[in-house]
Amino acid sequence: MALKDYTREFSTNLKIAVPIMVGQIAHLLVALADNVMVGKLGKAQLAAVSLGNTLIFIALSIGIGFSFAITPLVSEADAKKDIGRIGSIFKQGFILCTIIGVLLTFVVLFCEPILSMLDQPKEVVELAIPYMRWVALSLIPLMMFQAIKQFIDGLSKTVYSMTASIIANLINVFLNFLFIYGEFGFPRLEVEGAGIGTFISRIVMVLIVLAFLLTKKELKQYLVFVKVKSTGITTKLLNLGFPTALQMFFEVGLFTAAIILSGLLGTSSQAANQIALNLSALTFMVGVGLGVTATIRVGNQKGLNQFDELKRIVKSIFLLTLIVELFFALCFILFRNQLPYLYIDDWEVVQLAAGALLIAAFFQLSDGFQVVMLGALRGLQDVWIPSLICFVSYWVIGLPISYVLSKYIDLGLQGIWIGLLTGLTLSFGLMYYRYKYLLASPRDEDNVIL
Repeated sequence: MALKDYTREFSTNLKIAVPIMVGQIAHLLVALADNVMVGKLGKAQLAAVSLGNTLIFIALSIGIGFSFAITPLVSEADAKKDIGRIGSIFKQGFILCTIIGVLLTFVVLFCEPILSMLDQPKEVVELAIPYMRWVALSLIPLMMFQAIKQFIDGLSKTVYSMTASIIANLINVFLNFLFIYGEFGFPRLEVEGAGIGTFISRIVMVLIVLAFLLTKKELKQYLVFVKVKSTGITTKLLNLGFPTALQMFFEVGLFTAAIILSGLLGTSSQAANQIALNLSALTFMVGVGLGVTATIRVGNQKGLNQFDELKRIVKSIFLLTLIVELFFALCFILFRNQLPYLYIDDWEVVQLAAGALLIAAFFQLSDGFQVVMLGALRGLQDVWIPSLICFVSYWVIGLPISYVLSKYIDLGLQGIWIGLLTGLTLSFGLMYYRYKYLLASPRDEDNVIL
């Protein structure tokens, strides 16, 4: 095929992906706002936000992983114009996600004493616990939002969840200003105030997207035509959701371990690691948008049994990913010494963060490609083998390398990030091989590629 056969898909890919990217980046900009606003209080406060999010990130990865099961099922049913099945998928997915949100909140609160067992600075732990409690409570409305978001994304109507995210997150920034610094007569709560702002904004976010769902005709129709009895949808959601949750748990677990390892190196390293993670997460959200686009478009083609077209579309998404990630890598290389000053004016922290960002520049391609490949495999409803790949790449290979290089080879924070680079690169290579294997001779059995 000629290059134009792939580039002509860019407009369709971006139409789906850009709202997802903007919505995801909006979430992270709030995290950026939290870090920047808290960072002005000092490096202990910045490290506390990082530590407070360790358990939250793990719980969030599990919850979002379950919600991701909704999208490929909806996109497949949407290709077949099966309105009743789409409605049933949403109904059962929403109930499942809400239950999971409640359970995750209780688990995080129950595991709170773990923060005191991680050999972290005492002052950081004391600041982190109140913050973590509020963010844990916010997991319930966040999971309700995720269920609606993944349903709407599966219909390729990605602009609604983007709008809800932007509005709610702007509110969060304003609430942070009130509660962190105690402006306009509000109490000065500092780190805990950032957690309160997150909790309130996530309630607002689910209310906004719910309003779209109930008032927009193109969405509301799926709530009307919901089958009373639908066979196997909850089971299907669990079968797809559980391994997808494991995938995200393994990856987030690797980065959470990086937070803990950086804490063992001292407060400066932990603060620098948080800066590098936050900036890398911003670029990763662009990859997430392309990955979800791969899930949606692959799910559509799977529903139509058009596998040659599926391959062409995936190649177009890969090409787009290559262009975007090369740009991000160049930005990290050129501005690695300036970007950390957005967070904190501490020379030691800035230098450590700059070293981590240099390595982060090199894994932009690996990170972007692996999330797109994972999205394509999810669209094919192939989730168990990718879960095993994530486990091996991140925990068997990546994490031990981070530990050894930072602790025994004396590479410090850079050693941790070399381990992250290794895990992400291996993950992409193995997932690409899995994708090529599945598409070499796909067979249809109950409309599922095995």
